[in-house]
Amino acid sequence: MGNSLTSASVLAASVITHEDKINASKHSNYVHKSFEGTPPPECPMHQSGDKKPPKYTSECPMPKANQNPAPDQPFPLPTDRQVSSIPRPSEQEPFWVYPSQQMFWNAMLRKGWRWRDEDIEPKDMEHIIRIHNANNEQAWQEVLKWEALHARECGTPKLKSFGGKASHYSPRARIRQLMGYELPFDRHDWIVDRCGKDVRYVIDYYDGGMVDAKYKFALLDVRPAMDSFDNIWDRMRVAYYRWRFENSDSGNESSTIS
Repeated sequence: MGNSLTSASVLAASVITHEDKINASKHSNYVHKSFEGTPPPECPMHQSGDKKPPKYTSECPMPKANQNPAPDQPFPLPTDRQVSSIPRPSEQEPFWVYPSQQMFWNAMLRKGWRWRDEDIEPKDMEHIIRIHNANNEQAWQEVLKWEALHARECGTPKLKSFGGKASHYSPRARIRQLMGYELPFDRHDWIVDRCGKDVRYVIDYYDGGMVDAKYKFALLDVRPAMDSFDNIWDRMRVAYYRWRFENSDSGNESSTIS
């Protein structure tokens, strides 16, 4: 695959596969569209009761992850799964588990991808999985930067649930489009458990071009959703900090030049 992205790798970066009921401690080997309505009980986005749930786009195993080869699959794929560094609020399953290469293949087929349209080899699926996992790890690190503002009240935030909303562009993405920038190729909404308090984050994924040595290619715009006073206040604080330090750096540079 080299440094160029095939349509398969871009698609893979936008696929969500929720972990099924598997204990994370059992996965020691190293190796994320469309669903409208209420996800089943196996999925983190599941909601019970009569309350109308929000619509999310996701690929959720029903009821178990599909690890079976597709009927016309040209080569076998590994079924082992990598445990992520992203914690979840569960004592039995303390960390989210990434999908296997076989699960990704099946998910991409459900999304409409056809392998015959790509010159794809087994090694390409390994690259695709690594790109997907790297994107999620990078997103979580960005979330933790925001959560550092609340370190005193909660030092152990966890990812409670997530959903893809690729066709629902955020207001910020729309404003950027009016300014001449491209729209993101994907959007996720993550619900973070801040020690008992649910906090929603919006993540816009932009095409960053070449894949680097750490399998990163997406440019992430991660921020708390503007759906609560606390989130709005956090964004105002960070905007002020950025303005302050940018002006401070400019002043230091000017004094040095003179």
